[in-house]
Formats: sequence, structure tokens, C-alpha cells
Amino acid sequence: MTFHNVRKWLRAASVTAMLCGGLAAQSVLLAQAVVYPIPQPYTDTGIALAPAHMPPIREASSNAAWGGVRSGSETTLSDRVASYTIAATLDPVRHTVAGNETLTWRNRSRRVVRSVYVHLYLNAFEHKDTTFYTEQRRGQSMFGSEPIDDGWGYTKLNQVRQGQADVPWSFVQPDNGPAGDHTVARLDLPQPVEPGGTAQLDIAFTSQLPKLGTRSGYVGSFHFVAQWFPKIGVLELPGERGAVEERWNVHEYHADSEFYADFGLYDVKLTVPREYTVGATGKLQGAPEERNGMLTHHYVQGDVHDFAWTADKRYAAPLTGTWQGKNGQPVDIRVLYTPEFAASAAPSLQAAKDALSWYASLLGPYPYATLTIVIPPYNATGAAGMEYPTLYTADSFTHIAPGSRQAFDMETVNIHEFAHNYFQGIIASNEFEEPLLDEGMNEYTNMRMQTERGHKSAIAPPWLRRLGINPAVEPFDTERADAILNQPADAGAASAYVRLQGVGQVYVRGALLFRDLEAQLGKEALTQGLREYYRRWRFRHPSVADLREALADGSGQRALVERLFDLQVFGAGRIDDSVAEFQSEQEPAASGSKSGPQWRTEVLLRRRGAAVPQTLAVHFADGSTETVQWDPKHGEQWQRFVWTRTARGLSAELDPQRKHMLDVNKLDDSRTATPDKSAARRWTLDLAAAVQLVLTLIASL
Repeated sequence: MTFHNVRKWLRAASVTAMLCGGLAAQSVLLAQAVVYPIPQPYTDTGIALAPAHMPPIREASSNAAWGGVRSGSETTLSDRVASYTIAATLDPVRHTVAGNETLTWRNRSRRVVRSVYVHLYLNAFEHKDTTFYTEQRRGQSMFGSEPIDDGWGYTKLNQVRQGQADVPWSFVQPDNGPAGDHTVARLDLPQPVEPGGTAQLDIAFTSQLPKLGTRSGYVGSFHFVAQWFPKIGVLELPGERGAVEERWNVHEYHADSEFYADFGLYDVKLTVPREYTVGATGKLQGAPEERNGMLTHHYVQGDVHDFAWTADKRYAAPLTGTWQGKNGQPVDIRVLYTPEFAASAAPSLQAAKDALSWYASLLGPYPYATLTIVIPPYNATGAAGMEYPTLYTADSFTHIAPGSRQAFDMETVNIHEFAHNYFQGIIASNEFEEPLLDEGMNEYTNMRMQTERGHKSAIAPPWLRRLGINPAVEPFDTERADAILNQPADAGAASAYVRLQGVGQVYVRGALLFRDLEAQLGKEALTQGLREYYRRWRFRHPSVADLREALADGSGQRALVERLFDLQVFGAGRIDDSVAEFQSEQEPAASGSKSGPQWRTEVLLRRRGAAVPQTLAVHFADGSTETVQWDPKHGEQWQRFVWTRTARGLSAELDPQRKHMLDVNKLDDSRTATPDKSAARRWTLDLAAAVQLVLTLIASL
């Protein structure tokens, strides 16, 4: 999911913050305080459920977790635990999907399993008193409001059978949400599943799509169908993501959280009216089959943990392309769009190709044969900027001017959503509990890719750009503009759904903390750590502790990695170092001295936040520079440095390499011996020139 749509209204208020260290953004982004109850872990008579509010996981998973590291020599890319065969029919008038599903699930544990849990995510939109809408009303959310009248959605279990026996089910609220929340159901199995055994469940269901507000639903003939089928939860074993005993990891559908599921094989047949164009996860198996004016499209994809699709009779002829990586495997790319947004199709295709190349180089080759990009039509922005295996939704523009903010945003959203196929797709983290592993790492790599390509975000509105004024901002500076730096409240590893300052900070602070780690480790060292993380955890489910271990081992700089994780991942460290005083004065010459005049240069550094390693550079009139380190290990709140030299000190600069972009204010990182008004003059003259140009244009009308 992208943070881009939330940023649209933030950017206007953030331009000043971009230029002034992000201070203005602090008041813009602070969310209302939301008080949540502290529920107790839900248990039944069998295997317990993961607690509602997991503390950050500090202990690394065992080497054998999820079957151990995938070597690449296995017969399948993933250890397929949950596989689905689904036949579904869309009714585009009632906006329903009638489905029959065969779920095959393998018991990896040493326990007999008597009950399993399934997610019925569309029930989040069943009525106004679900967990989703209850949380939405309590405070800020990244999504829109509830439907006004008849736009509700749900998934109804019509029948569940195991063999010839009916399976009873009941709704549960693992996170102690409202009693009317039906997003998790417990199925009590007539035939318990022995250790290593397999359960096969035949499920008949009906999904009523909601009016599109959040991710899944319909607008007119446009249908985006996500989280639409009964989907089994994840049974975690001891040594996996902090578990000390077997537990079912299933959470209600929270307002600001996403999803978590096991890998498997998806074999899905979608029947829609003949005039509808379909796009879906996976590869189409031959030409669609027609019967009674309906077409059945057959898609298959292995080694994924979700399946989404779209159907619309207004789609234009798809824009197609092919990308081929160094491993020789081609990827067929397909862009679906309605005619009014034709301008978004080609840029999306190119951005996807660029991202395929860049992420293959950074982490490893894209392992699937297809990629589908969906550009939502008018009034369907609720579906924009969302990711699913081999399919994602981008943003929609009717016109994209070169060098505009829209051009940067279009490219960045495509990169971001594609990259989720690596973070959360291939590396299948738990987005409920650890969104940093998905959105935070993804946002960091997106901004890194754009930075390495020299692409910047324009901040001028169109009318100003037409006047030839088009300032642009470095990608990571856009993250600073939206980040709460002065009073961060939530640890980086906090869950998605209980955060004082909202899940948006996972994106921006996450991007900055990994960028700061890059600056401190060195780009190549961090890259090696990322590649080790990908090698260890592809087609498995890591925790933040597993990321820490991979980065520490891959980079070879454990102490630095652990220090940053303690400060920003397991905590919410405020960084605020500054050059408080700087002076350089000539000292009286000593009697009889022949060495010439001496200058005493003093720099006072102040610390009003957490201790971090800092570098101070002092520049002298003879062209020389003195560089000293301020080591944080002793925890001093200030430090004074003094030099006595024959040259006067001209300026002092803290953090000259900008290794700490999480610092509250970068403007107080430097001082000069005499006031330097050049910057103020520059901005004043630029503003005066712009005003004069506007007045001249008005006078000429």
C-alpha cells in the first residue's frame, strides 16, 4: 500500500517544512490520542491465538523456522502450506461473487489440530460496528468513511464440509474487538488433523462487494476484488517470529493494518460477462472459455499467499510489454486502464520495467512470469496504490507533464507497489504486527532507487511551473517533510493498528531510519545486509529481529546495527543535536612571541535527544579543516571543542555527511563566525522576481 494518497493534502502544508527541517510537519501530522483497551489473549480448548498486541520481537527465529532457508534446489520456490482451488462467478449487477473453494492445508506442527481459523476480510465492511469502522471513528485513518446507505459488503459462508461431514463455525474476536465483528471465524473440524497431516475443506461462499472505499469493491462496472475468499490463518510454531509454543496468528481486519498468510498454489477460474476484461494474479491458462454469454478465465500461480483480480467492461485494449532479466526468464507485463487515463499507461509500464531491473539487481530476480498493473477509473481511488502477488494498482492521471510532481508521484507509486512483490510478497512478513518490514523497508528502497537515478519531486503547482519556476526536492527530503521528528511516540517495530501517531509514520520514519543506517554503515555494506536478508527469508516469514541479524551479519557491523535497532526499531528515539555556539577570536600575543597571531576557536555542541555518533567539521581561513568525532557512549548532553591555531575559524558543521536525517532540525547543525545572509538574499530575490513576473502578467491582461 502506498502513502501517496495521504500525502496529497500534506504536501502543500509541508513545503516550508522541507526547507526548514520538517518542523512545520510536526503539528500537521500529530494524530488524535486514541485509547484502546488492553485485551487478554484469546484461547479456545486447543491451540492459543497470538495476543492482540504483540510486543516487538527481539529474539531471532530459529534456523529451522518455516522449514529453513530456501536453497533454490527445492521442487517449489516456497514450502506450500495452504493452497486454494476456486471457481467464482461475478454478477456485475448485484456486485456479488459466488464461489466454491477447496482449501488444502497442511499441519506443520507436532500438535493435533481440532480447529482452524479463517479470515473473512470483507466482513469488515458489513456494518458500521465492525472493528474496522469502530477504529476509524476513534481517530485518524488512512482510508475513507463508511458507506452512506447500501454500500456494505460481506463474505457469507454458505457451507463448509470436510469430506462428507458438515463443519460448524463460529465468529471470534481474537483482538477483543466488537462482538459484531465477523472478520475471523473458527471452524471446528469433524476430523482432527494429525501432525504432518492435511485437511481438505470444501467451502461454498458468497461475497458481496462493497461500494469501493478501501481496497476492494465496485464503482459502476469497475470491480476490484481483493481479500474476497475465506482465507486460512497462519499456524506459527515455536521458534518462529517470537512464538514459544504453537499459536494461531489471526487478527481482525483493523483500520490501518494489512494481511498475513501462508504460501501455496492458487488455481482459480473466474467467470464474468463476455464484454468484461479481466486481470488477475498469476498466469492465464489458455484462451478463456465461453458459455452462455459468459467467459471463464483460468489463472494459476504457485508460491504466493494471496490472489486478487479485477473486471471491467470499460477497460481499453491492454497495454502490454515484456521485460527480461539477466537470468533469461521473461516477464509479461499488462497494463489495464480506462480510456480517460490513457496518459498513465505508458509511464506505468516503463516504471515497472525500471523497477524490475533495479530490484533484481539489489535483491534477486523476480521469480514470476507475469505482472499486471491496474489503473483505477474515476471515483475509484480507494483501490489505488495497493499490492497483491503479481498484480498491483497504480495512480490515475489524465495528463502527466514532464518534470511535474505528478510525473514523480506516478513513477514512485508504481515502484512502491511493484516492490511489495519483494517486501511482503516474496519476503512474507506479518503486516498486522510488523509493518516496518513491509512499508518501511519498501519506502526506503523506493527513495533509494529514485535518488540513485537522480529523480526529484517537483513541489511547484502547475501555474507556477508555467512561469518557469519549478523547484524540486530530493526523495528522502520528502520523507522528512512528512515525518514526526520532534516527538515520535511509536517504536518502529510497533504494530500497524495501535499507534498513537498513525501508520503513516511507518513509511516515512521507516524510510529515514534505514537511510540513516545506510549512511552510517556505508551503502555497499547495507546492500550486502539486504541481500543476506533476502537470501535467508525469501518465501518465509521473518520478524524484525531476523532483519536485524541479517543486516548485522551481512554488513559485518553488528554493533552499529544493534545500536540503531535499539534506538529506532525497538524504540522511538528523538535525535536533536546542534551547534549551540561557535566563536573564533584572536588572542593577545605573548610577550616576545615570534609565531604570529593566534586564534582561539571554540565550538559548543548541545544534545537534546538520544545519543548518536556525530562528526564535527570546522573550516579555517587557511583552507584547512579539523574533523572530530563525538562518541555517544558516555551519554554527555554537551561537548566543547577548542583549537588554537594561526588561522581563524570560519564555520562549524555538525553531521556534514547528513548521516542523521531523523534529526529534528538540520538548520541548527552549522554556524559561521560572521553572519551569512546569502541564503536569505537568494530567497528574497527569487521571491521578488516571481512576484514581479506575476504582476507584469496581470498588467498585460
